[in-house]
Amino acid sequence: MATYFARGGTADNLRTAEKRAALAQALKVIGRPLRKVLVLPPDHTRLNSDAGELTRLLYGMLAPQATVDIMPALGTHAPMTEAQLRLMFGRSIPRERFRVHDWRHGLRRVGEVPGRLIREWSEGRVDYSVRIEVNQLLFAGYDLILSVGQIVPHEVVGMANYTKNVVVGAGGADIINKSHFLGAAFGMERMMGRIETPVRRLFNYGVQAFLRDLPIVYILTVMEPNPAGRGMIMRGLYVGDDMETFTLGARLSQKVNLNLLAKPLKKVVVFLDPREFTSTWLGNKAIYRTRMAMADGGELIVLAPGLQTFGEDAEIDRLIRQHGYRGTPRTLAAVKAHARLRNNRSAAAHLIHGSSEGRFRITYCPGPGLSLEAIRAVGFGAAELADALKRYPPDRLRDGPNRLPNGEEIFYISNPALGLWALQRQFAA
Repeated sequence: MATYFARGGTADNLRTAEKRAALAQALKVIGRPLRKVLVLPPDHTRLNSDAGELTRLLYGMLAPQATVDIMPALGTHAPMTEAQLRLMFGRSIPRERFRVHDWRHGLRRVGEVPGRLIREWSEGRVDYSVRIEVNQLLFAGYDLILSVGQIVPHEVVGMANYTKNVVVGAGGADIINKSHFLGAAFGMERMMGRIETPVRRLFNYGVQAFLRDLPIVYILTVMEPNPAGRGMIMRGLYVGDDMETFTLGARLSQKVNLNLLAKPLKKVVVFLDPREFTSTWLGNKAIYRTRMAMADGGELIVLAPGLQTFGEDAEIDRLIRQHGYRGTPRTLAAVKAHARLRNNRSAAAHLIHGSSEGRFRITYCPGPGLSLEAIRAVGFGAAELADALKRYPPDRLRDGPNRLPNGEEIFYISNPALGLWALQRQFAA
């Protein structure tokens, strides 16, 4: 196991030519004949990961001598439409090269993580075994499997990507449900922005114990919004097949993606890009990534023009509508009382993550895809989007503190998926 390429720093800015050279160098170091390659990038909900460009570059480099398949690591997300595929990956990759992952079907069970380990890692909070199931395409005789994605603070695992992209992104219902619930039970505030967590241990164990014979190599990015204007800057690129590769990138992400504040925020306005965020399953990153910075009694306003549903999956959507975002005690009681929620623990974890536990107010401003009544029925406040956009016009706001013409002070976030907002004392050594 090794790191094949590593470059990154808070002032770095890798451009296309440098990315292409880095990938070529890593493939040369890997040094094996490549006749058949599988690429596992994220979907369009990770537009800012730069995985779209990296996948295009890889296809261009490999396709002349190898058959290259691309399977977006959807996890529970809905299959990508043609428009979403082209938005993410461009038009140079033929449509027939894309495969679709289904987290409920087409899986191979490769092992089970024993409950005693989950109990140990969770400090006794949960006690169940976890089945490791992944898409059977991973066993189709590939010479190389390239898992591509972004390292960024994450509400379930602490820091996104690495083994998560394989066992969740291309994984099955049991590990998705139970890993989400494990994170919620352990406490998301204890994990977000941290490298070593119980959920990370679970993902790493699953790959190391049961998938070690697969030729998986990770291509990991660290991205930061361009401080000089629109777009993203690649601060780091790491290629390898071991935990050290991930750790190098995660340490850089902690420097560029953690937004540590001196005092709590009283009013936060978050914009959800309609190309990325069409459900509260995704859009609740507005809650996850700001809750550590929110003041008691504060208000979070979510501008969500693309909102169409609550869950990406029909069953998850039904459960969210039935149980709502009511806080941890009521959600845990519902898990005990309702078998369908108990059998979909990722939905239960999501309901916990998406509640402020009564500590601050959450007001969603949806587009035409969801009514105000539907938003209120799941436990959120709701307001007309048109009114909110007049009061908080995204094109006139800058990320961070803003004083409006009427004197109102808000903290604006243009994309909650790009970082974590927390208090300095929460990450003090």
